[in-house]
Amino acid sequence: MQKHWWHSATIYQIYPKSFMDSNGDGIGDLQGIISKLDYLEKLGITAIWLSPVYQSPMDDNGYDISDYEAIADIFGDMSDMEELLNQANQRGIKIVMDLVVNHTSDEHAWFIEARDNAASPKRDYYIWRDQPNDLVSAFSGSAWEYDDESGQYYLHLFSKKQPDLNWENEELRHKIYDMMNFWIDKGIGGFRMDVIDLLGKIPDQKIRENGPKLHDYLKEMNQASFGEHDLLTVGETWGATPEIAKQYSNPDNQELSMVFQFEHIGLQHKPDRPKWDYAKGLDVPALKRIFNKWQTQLELGQGWNSLFWNNHDLPRVLSIWGDTGIYREKSAKALAILLHLMRGTPYIYQGEEIGMTNYPFENLEQLEDIESLNYAKEALEDGGDLSQIMDSIRVIGRDNARTPMQWDKTAQAGFSETEKTWLPVNPNYQTINVAAALEDPDSIFYTYQALVALRKEAAWLVDADFELLDTEDQVFAYKRYTKDETYLVVVNLSGQEQAIKLTCPVQETIISNTDIQRVVNTQTLEAWDAFCVRVK
Repeated sequence: MQKHWWHSATIYQIYPKSFMDSNGDGIGDLQGIISKLDYLEKLGITAIWLSPVYQSPMDDNGYDISDYEAIADIFGDMSDMEELLNQANQRGIKIVMDLVVNHTSDEHAWFIEARDNAASPKRDYYIWRDQPNDLVSAFSGSAWEYDDESGQYYLHLFSKKQPDLNWENEELRHKIYDMMNFWIDKGIGGFRMDVIDLLGKIPDQKIRENGPKLHDYLKEMNQASFGEHDLLTVGETWGATPEIAKQYSNPDNQELSMVFQFEHIGLQHKPDRPKWDYAKGLDVPALKRIFNKWQTQLELGQGWNSLFWNNHDLPRVLSIWGDTGIYREKSAKALAILLHLMRGTPYIYQGEEIGMTNYPFENLEQLEDIESLNYAKEALEDGGDLSQIMDSIRVIGRDNARTPMQWDKTAQAGFSETEKTWLPVNPNYQTINVAAALEDPDSIFYTYQALVALRKEAAWLVDADFELLDTEDQVFAYKRYTKDETYLVVVNLSGQEQAIKLTCPVQETIISNTDIQRVVNTQTLEAWDAFCVRVK
């Protein structure tokens, strides 16, 4: 397999509204990010995935773009963006832009013209029908909105302020590739591609994901934009299987570097139920089956994995699968060790490296997320109980990931100098913050720092094969092995003691959150024990 920089990289996702506020308006911004680059350099990351900072009315926090080549005023301007690129590059950190090209904002110039002038070529940039079918939006309700001005319905698989683009229109496609080249010319390190599996949709046949022309479009995109550059490209693909992931990420296909697959995230929900019907606790045997499938079926040279627990759309992993009580730090380290030593490119979501947790939302007034608010509105109209609705949102809602980054124990966690931030700061910031983590040599931060450094140095993390080991249900143990070396990773994903059979002599400890000699002597894992060792 030809090696690229992203095979040994760790990516850090920044949600700009919540990372650092430099001007006291309660909203994070580009200068705020610049002020924290030294911190990210200390963590050791190779690249930042920057959630959208483009011009936007912010109906969906920037995933509704009104101008792809301008910066939203709340974040700064293009000179701030260019300074961020320059300052990051000086520290060896690449900037991966969030590419949102399934839809635009209804305030984008293309859509305004399409709506105003049915004879305009831009009309065909979007998807219009005289009669809607029963496709539904990911944000609740019909995926079709009637437009009074033009007398037709337009498709929006998300908010009605996010009309879907018509990728069958060749002129539109090339305008998008031109825009991508605009950013490539500015020196970015790649693209994270929002809901990329929807580009080939055929709404009249109710085909949303993985339409028949999807991979043709991606090959064309590759050739017209990033294909000549050594850039990271990762597609968000909710419905992917390993076979589908190979189509995207096999180097021979010349499409993308990798995809985000979400099969393990599905364990957060009850089977075949809406996302709001969350599962209590983690089904560890199911998690083992899923990761084993992706580690073994996406073979080296045939495709590439992304590895993640958290992002801006998901609850904090500690709150849903870890322990937010006495084992908060130990369980955070365990989850990190388990994930980062598999084959793939790891992604850290801001605050994950200090063990941030879900927010104790008490009422709907504290929420900003359009998906959560729409769910609450529909559920209440259907006679739902508000306390149960709030319980679901506290566990699974997207705002859990979006509360401000906790920098220190000063007011507003050091995120902003204002009294009111766009989302409230988690009240546990007095103890869970960056300053405290940096002062404690045994903190979660330094486990992440060690894992990031190991990823850069250890070739076996890229090349070694994966073998799931037979253990107690709550124990996740696997080997990574080459013809010369074998590494053993063992993680207790529970708060109870678990038996383990360790028969191979330990030659070297790679990373650990526990006393390995005690584990060897007693053949017992204590709560949330986790380690990686080189064995004979």
